[in-house]
Amino acid sequence: MSPDGGSVVAARAWVMAVRPATLPAAVAPVVLGTALAWSRGLAELLPAAAALAGALLIQMATNLANDYFDFQKGGDRGDRVGPVRVVQAGILPARSVLRGALLLLAAAVLVGTYLVWIGGWPILVIGVLSVLCALAYTGGPYPLAYHGLGDLFVFLFFGLAAVGGTYWVQALEFSGDVLLAGAGVGFLSTAVLVVNNVRDRETDEVAGKRTLAVRLGVTGSRVQYVLLVVLAMTVPALGVVLFQWTGWTLLGLMALRPLFGATTTLLTFADPGELNPVLGQTARGLTWYAGLVSVGFALGDWTG
Repeated sequence: MSPDGGSVVAARAWVMAVRPATLPAAVAPVVLGTALAWSRGLAELLPAAAALAGALLIQMATNLANDYFDFQKGGDRGDRVGPVRVVQAGILPARSVLRGALLLLAAAVLVGTYLVWIGGWPILVIGVLSVLCALAYTGGPYPLAYHGLGDLFVFLFFGLAAVGGTYWVQALEFSGDVLLAGAGVGFLSTAVLVVNNVRDRETDEVAGKRTLAVRLGVTGSRVQYVLLVVLAMTVPALGVVLFQWTGWTLLGLMALRPLFGATTTLLTFADPGELNPVLGQTARGLTWYAGLVSVGFALGDWTG
């Protein structure tokens, strides 16, 4: 193989390793937090761009760290149903993947330094915890995902903290409805994780990875998924009633379209392999939800 061909193969391997399909979970809360700030005349381009860059860097670093630590702990096996993991499959060396994760976290810290300068100690707290949890999700002496805490981590950091932090670095103020907006995104981000963990439940249980899906079982996880979707869809209505959000934010309910098919499959699947497309459908539902609620805030500002 030519050097150029080898470079292309290596680049594709790294793209596979950072799992682009998971990145909507990083983008969605930043878009929503920025839209909320923009609707109030408080949006700032550079802090918003930095928040997006930081979120993407931490998400990709977490994915690489998970690939490395899951392999080390035996959480990734050759019989897993989900997409290929580059370390377990021998596509990339384990130490290279770990170095990649640390480099991405270092880049996130650089971006975070600017955000801390803008937003002060609240952003410092969010940033430090985000970096630590990126490693502790599947690494360290008490990996969160292995003890059923992954769902809580995703809700807090990809929902409340991400939307709240994005809003804060632009507005430099806080209001209760920011947490409500973050909860909506957090519910659907957690739903993405639920699908992933239900699909991998059998292999995770064998490997000693006690995710919430392993603890709840298939039936309990189905109930959890439906509840998360329902809660997310109540958020725009609550915003309208409790915080005088524009009625345009109810556009977010249109995200039920991709989520309906995902829910149907999750409730009726017989083989875990059937859940691979459900993962994509749920991620699209998250993207549509955050995008449409954000458009709703913009339309409310233009028409109000």
